[in-house]
Amino acid sequence: MRRVARESVFKLVFEYTFYGVANDGTLELLLADADLTDDDKEFIANTYAGVLANEESLKKTIEANLDSYTLDRIYRPDLAVLLLATYELGEKTAPVPVIINEAVELSKKYGTDKSGAFVNGVLAKVAKAIN
Repeated sequence: MRRVARESVFKLVFEYTFYGVANDGTLELLLADADLTDDDKEFIANTYAGVLANEESLKKTIEANLDSYTLDRIYRPDLAVLLLATYELGEKTAPVPVIINEAVELSKKYGTDKSGAFVNGVLAKVAKAIN
């Protein structure tokens, strides 16, 4: 179920990239999913809060590992995935390959045809920089 929980955090972060404020209503709605375990719900709430609290440092880390791009040029779903995965890499919520693979899968699902490769490349550099 961690994959579902991670996707829920992605949705919250994606929404946040538009409005710039946390949406407690959306958080409550996603946490109401009866299929989620208490651990998953805790992961969602803590990870969402962590991404928002560390947004500026996460963005700096991402931007430092971009080739020929700036943050404002990144497709918004890819940015949300990168914010989430960069936070997870820093917090070591799972093994590095798992975090990167999950991020790539999210980017393929919600991004463009090129999103998976882009996210994979950026996160490989981020992982080296963080670890």
